[in-house]
Amino acid sequence: MSEPVFYTFGLSVWAAAPELAIAELGYPADAIQTKVVNLVEGENFTPEFLKINPHGTLPTLVADGKAYTNTKDVVHYLIEHAPKKGVTPGTAFIDTIHEEKLDPNAPLLLARTEEELKASASGFPFTFVNNRQKSLEKNSTHPEAGPFKAFYDEKKAGNGGILTIYKGEASEEAKQAFFKHSAQHWDALASFLLNDLPALLPDSGFLGGDSPGEDDFHLGAWLARIVHLTGGKADKDGYKSLEKETKKPIPPKVAAYWAAWIERPSFKRVYVEGLH
Repeated sequence: MSEPVFYTFGLSVWAAAPELAIAELGYPADAIQTKVVNLVEGENFTPEFLKINPHGTLPTLVADGKAYTNTKDVVHYLIEHAPKKGVTPGTAFIDTIHEEKLDPNAPLLLARTEEELKASASGFPFTFVNNRQKSLEKNSTHPEAGPFKAFYDEKKAGNGGILTIYKGEASEEAKQAFFKHSAQHWDALASFLLNDLPALLPDSGFLGGDSPGEDDFHLGAWLARIVHLTGGKADKDGYKSLEKETKKPIPPKVAAYWAAWIERPSFKRVYVEGLH
């Protein structure tokens, strides 16, 4: 039986979830083959990759002749086949943390004000969106792109809409709607951090107990991204950056959860070059 192939990228928030799992679960270094798909260059939009994962997303895992094309399924497979047993199984929380209203990718591209828009339009968000659009345009004309026409059309429209806002080519109405949507998304994240998440967390340790469980691989990656987007670092005080958005002190349970993760060798390994 061939070894599993794990498709990942160093800046991907959700690819970090299975990376944490691999580091925690005792997999030997050569047990899983890793292939990098550069999201910044839009390599996930090639017909070659879409044949593996029609959603064009990471993480993706190919194992036992089957492709696992979302974070939940990839992490679950890794737990089921891990050398380390006894990991606390996942719960409905996994679906919650992957809800659109809590999307940790969106804030990277959002802007609530003219000032934030100017920063995005002159920085990495513009580069990312512009590269994606170029990749979508190029790959949608590939001889093997036919089966994925609907995918390309939808992605070009959505990504292109953000690009027109960055370029100052969108209508005032579209721009103000973008500002409103951005503010609502950040408000939802802040509410989750202040209210919903503390109600779910234990006083110490992880959702899975003394060591990370299946739920924790998802939440750990999610929290690392939100801390990163608010300017925090992978250290004991990193979570405090969240207060820029919550406008209130971070609840003790969230602070304790952050403290539990940053001491794990797995966390230090996945985020050795910084949070993402």
